[in-house]
This record gives sequence, structure tokens and C-alpha cells, in this order.
Amino acid sequence: MTDSAAVKKPEALRLTIARGFTRVEDIVYIGLGVLLGLSAAALLVNVAIGLARSVLAGAPAQSVVDLLDRMLLILMIVELLYTVQVSFREHTLVPEPFLIVGLIAVTRRILVVTAQVATVFEKGDDRLFRSAMIELALLTVMVLVLVLSLRLLRKGAAKVES
Repeated sequence: MTDSAAVKKPEALRLTIARGFTRVEDIVYIGLGVLLGLSAAALLVNVAIGLARSVLAGAPAQSVVDLLDRMLLILMIVELLYTVQVSFREHTLVPEPFLIVGLIAVTRRILVVTAQVATVFEKGDDRLFRSAMIELALLTVMVLVLVLSLRLLRKGAAKVES
């Protein structure tokens, strides 16, 4: 066996193994996509039924906030589905969709904490109110950091394209 044949054999083996890993990765992405799609569809039906019940029953503000929270969860799942689709198509992880999911998650938490603050404030529990305000302040900082990160990523992408 010549030296070039000995070199080609390990390279061919590496290429075959890499193709195998790519196929496994594709199968996992397809499975994740199907599960995320089914989850989003099931939640969407659930929210639609909940919205119809709330409207017919003259829902209190808390149930509307709960519905909005679930709608934002659906939006997060759809954004994760987009991330899976991009990862499947390009075989690379793109940070922007993850930042958007983080932004949606922080927004969800802000809505929940804000709805809870009204109840805590009525009860007159200063300690719980103070901790809710601290949490809201931290969530606000997170929103600012995530938005700044998104802007920096988009500016960087615009510079690369020009």
C-alpha cells in the first residue's frame, strides 16, 4: 500500500463518520421540529378555547393575563421552531433567534410579576412588594441587554453584508 492510499483511508473514514453524525443531527432536528410544532398547535387550540370561555364568562383581568402568558409561550415555541429550522437548513447555530426567545421569556415574566404585584400591593405585604420590584428591575436590565445584543448582532451582520 502506498503512502497516499494510507492517507486517503483515514480521510474517507472521517468523512463517512461526519456524514453519519450529520444524518443523526438531521433526524434529531426533524424530531424536535415535529414536537415543537405539535406543542404549539396544541397550545394554540387550548388558548383559543380559553379565550372563548373567558369572553363568554366576562373574564377578570388575571385570566386575560394568563391567556396572554400562554400566547407568548406559543410565540416562544414558534421562535424555537424557527431556530430548529435554521439549524437544520444551515447546520449552524444562529444566536439571534435565541436572543428573541430570551426577550419573549423576559416579557412573559414581566407580565406575570406585574399582575402579581397588584395582588401583593392590595395585601400590604411590603417584603413581597419589594422583592417583586427588585425582580422587575432585574428583568428590565435583561430586556435592555437582550435588545442591545440584538442590535449589535444586526449591525455586525449589516457590516459583513456591505
